Amino acid sequence: MRDELREQPPEELAARSGARWNGDCFEVPLLGKTYRITHPEYVVRSSADGEPCPEELQAMLLDYLKLADGTPPAGHWVSYRELPHGQFYYHAFQGYAERPLVQAVGNDVDRLAQAARSAGGQEIDYGDCGYAFDVLPRVKVALVYWKGDEEFPPTASVLFDASAERYLPVDGLAQLGRMVTSRLAKEFRSLGG
Repeated sequence: MRDELREQPPEELAARSGARWNGDCFEVPLLGKTYRITHPEYVVRSSADGEPCPEELQAMLLDYLKLADGTPPAGHWVSYRELPHGQFYYHAFQGYAERPLVQAVGNDVDRLAQAARSAGGQEIDYGDCGYAFDVLPRVKVALVYWKGDEEFPPTASVLFDASAERYLPVDGLAQLGRMVTSRLAKEFRSLGG
């Protein structure tokens, strides 16, 4: 992947991905943190300490740079199972992204809304609690949450702007979904209650 990235002008990669190119590296914001991607090595480093990031995160951000085609947001949401090949992995995605958040939140949607705002979410009119997040410069992810009742348990759904498939493969989008729900669960717990 790094060899393929080296073949493309960095200015074009930045323009298509929305990353900032400063002449020797790309700066990519991801959930409130900025990561630097060195050029021409294409190593992803944390801006906070300059250390190389874990391989899974490096692969995701390099995929993002490589696949980004500049498509604007579609303006409508799709579920993970509606993404190409998403149906095949949907059950696993629910298990590591959506269900853990439901287990943490239960019916406390007020505290979840507070956690979502604290994590940079913008309220959307979906479910009992809905928030959208600018996860990467050109990728939006939403969380929609429904409280449970006597008949149905609470439910969380991670949604993606329909253009997201133009920026990451289905496994990268799964990683983003998990990052969003993990961050929300962490924020939720930090608020006590």
